Amino acid sequence: MLSALGARGESVAVAESLTGGLLAAALTDAPGASRCFRGSVTAYATEVKAGVLGVDEALLAARGAVDAEVAAQMARGVRRVVGADWALATTGVAGPEPQDGQPVGTVHIAVAGPRDASAAAALQLAGNRAENRERSVTSALELLLSELIENARAQDTEQGGRV
Repeated sequence: MLSALGARGESVAVAESLTGGLLAAALTDAPGASRCFRGSVTAYATEVKAGVLGVDEALLAARGAVDAEVAAQMARGVRRVVGADWALATTGVAGPEPQDGQPVGTVHIAVAGPRDASAAAALQLAGNRAENRERSVTSALELLLSELIENARAQDTEQGGRV
């Protein structure tokens, strides 16, 4: 995935809540990550989601942090904050207790990219805390890869009809 970003001259950043840095660690584990990885914000506290990433405070008050739109705003926010082409965000309930009225395993992930590219996924995971966090990371990376592929196809079509 990082090689695809590097080949395109693009970068990525992450905003994490329930994954607490695991997503950034997964991306930076690859040799050469510094060519594409811009940075991350671990926004565990709701105040950090609002104050640093710009997530709407009224949205957070109304729905809580475990929400699809919160994930989308986190992704757009970290993309803006660190100046990345692409951004990933994770928010949810890893466990062991429910949060914001949401059961353990409820996760929202989002991608924000160039030309208003975006995608989101809602997950309902059934593992323990560690498993839920790991699966969230894997799912986020898969979502980004899917968006990169789709974006490349769209660019090819725009630039001459190639698919």
